Amino acid sequence: MSVPAGRVADCVELRHNTVVKMTGSASVISGDDSRTRDLVARSILENGPSSAAVLGQRLGLSAAGIRRHLDLLVADGILEAREPHSALVRGRGRPSKVFVMSDKGREQFEHSYDDLAVAALKFMSAQSGEHMVADFARSRAEDIERKATIALANKDDKSGAIADFLSEQGYAANIRQRAMGEELCQHHCPIAHVASEFPQLCEAETEALARLLGTHVQRLATIAHGDGVCTTFIPTKAAKTKRKVRA
Repeated sequence: MSVPAGRVADCVELRHNTVVKMTGSASVISGDDSRTRDLVARSILENGPSSAAVLGQRLGLSAAGIRRHLDLLVADGILEAREPHSALVRGRGRPSKVFVMSDKGREQFEHSYDDLAVAALKFMSAQSGEHMVADFARSRAEDIERKATIALANKDDKSGAIADFLSEQGYAANIRQRAMGEELCQHHCPIAHVASEFPQLCEAETEALARLLGTHVQRLATIAHGDGVCTTFIPTKAAKTKRKVRA
């Protein structure tokens, strides 16, 4: 299930800035400019569609400075300029364009696993059966769960603590409040390339999140399947109680 239009843009309040690295820029630029361009691109990757004004305020850059970097990133195909969603437009006048990460831009951010991991899992599946891939996915998810359990110890805000933990693991996560619960938004996926081939990895992660939170959760979208953000819905206790009463 895909996220409704405008939903991805809502997920913008990040708890940590995840360290990721961009490589292979087509433009010849200085070291300082390269680092600034990385920050601009990373900010959009982690926070979603952003205008030049918002990016300038977020990164402490002048209007001229931010636009120069944005122009170069668009010219290199790392970013795309789009009209803002109608639901986000306020006031009179022509709305400012927003900048989003392109598919090429995402590919230039390093992932935890590469083609070798895909080849290894394909070999495992062919030689030993698909159940071995599922076993591997569960083992990986259980390892994440063990580490997250430590991070969640003595934390009242479990969902917020999970977002913090996932951000530290490279997922650039944050929590967004909804009427019937919360959404866990993961703006970066270190294993997107592998998970696109083996959805068992996403399924095992979702099951681990449910165990950590002690409730059923629903995966609404994944980067691995072409969505802009991995989004998981976490129902509140009040919402779950209301469903039981109606039943």
